[in-house]
Amino acid sequence: MNISVVSLIKLGMNYMKLWPERAELANFFADYRAVQMSRFTYRFFPGLALLTVIMPLGLGYTDLVPQMLVYGLFIGSMPLQAFVMLGVKADKFLPSALASWYKEGVAKYIQQGGDIKLSVDKPRYIDLATLLNLSYKSSY
Repeated sequence: MNISVVSLIKLGMNYMKLWPERAELANFFADYRAVQMSRFTYRFFPGLALLTVIMPLGLGYTDLVPQMLVYGLFIGSMPLQAFVMLGVKADKFLPSALASWYKEGVAKYIQQGGDIKLSVDKPRYIDLATLLNLSYKSSY
């Protein structure tokens, strides 16, 4: 649980990539909305940060350079903040009710002939995302 910020960012990015983009998951998991918002910030906020810095310069507002840089840095850092928050969530253990559901899902996936190497003793949210990803990939 005691990991560096860089490891948290990498874990958050991995968690975001593993989480399936299926709208029906929003009814069961609050993480779906967090992952969707993280994907949104990852796609659009770096460009928005660049636009925030460049547009006033193009309009001749050179006296606002310090404010533009602060706003640009803040908006540009939001994807990193989202990845850190996702990394923290991905590293947490599943609650007991969700852990039992997860264990049943792993057993069902193995029973159907799938080869899976996930933690069954103390599953984490990253394991849940991996199981959901594998389940939705195999259901196509």
